[in-house]
Amino acid sequence: MNIKQYLDSTYLKTASQAGISEEENNVVVKNAILEAIQEGFKLIMIRPEYVSLAKEMILKADSTLLVGTVIDFPEGKSSLETKIKEANEAIENGADDLDFVCNYEAFKNGDTALVKQEVLIGTQIGLANNKTVKWIIETAALTDKEIIQLCVLIKNVVISNFKEDDYASVFVKSSTGFYKTENNLPNGATVPSIIMMLENASPLPIKAAGGVRSYEDAIQMIRLGVKRIGTSAAKAIANRENTTNQY
Repeated sequence: MNIKQYLDSTYLKTASQAGISEEENNVVVKNAILEAIQEGFKLIMIRPEYVSLAKEMILKADSTLLVGTVIDFPEGKSSLETKIKEANEAIENGADDLDFVCNYEAFKNGDTALVKQEVLIGTQIGLANNKTVKWIIETAALTDKEIIQLCVLIKNVVISNFKEDDYASVFVKSSTGFYKTENNLPNGATVPSIIMMLENASPLPIKAAGGVRSYEDAIQMIRLGVKRIGTSAAKAIANRENTTNQY
């Protein structure tokens, strides 16, 4: 098993979130892209404004690295029109994977029709352009019952509207990594939440994101059945090193 082909190396902080200047943040992003190319990871996950840069660097390096970006990140509360606009821009810039933040607040408030519509339209846009689509459900913001129900909703929309051959290109993803929990509780991929996702989103694949910080964590997730892992500690994980990264 090549663990690097499970890893989506991730850097999604803005300059202000990182506490550095825009110029310094640009350097961090470039270094993250370069590292992902050199290490042979599956994908680099970056903010939309850096997708074109990543594609240029990958082309120059003659690399097979994929580029993923986030849509309506990190809260997922924007209108469907905004999600569509961001997705189309990401596609135009060359993104391979579109990680949409599901409007989990609308779901929690009972507006399942809105969530079904955005999952349908977002998935249609991605698949029509041969992209991989992931729906981030933000497990830390949901109860166990809500995790199960939202996974089932996404699964049913996909099964009802797309071909079986498409299922492998539509993931359910655990977390943005940016959700603030009380009392420093886990905000991403925990074993119980991932098991619930695997059991209730199947046959759609699962991406574990948020909280996978060691080689042992990653192997455990892969053995459970996840197909992709989002982490800002990809190199440390691949090299079985310790990391203090929080995503």
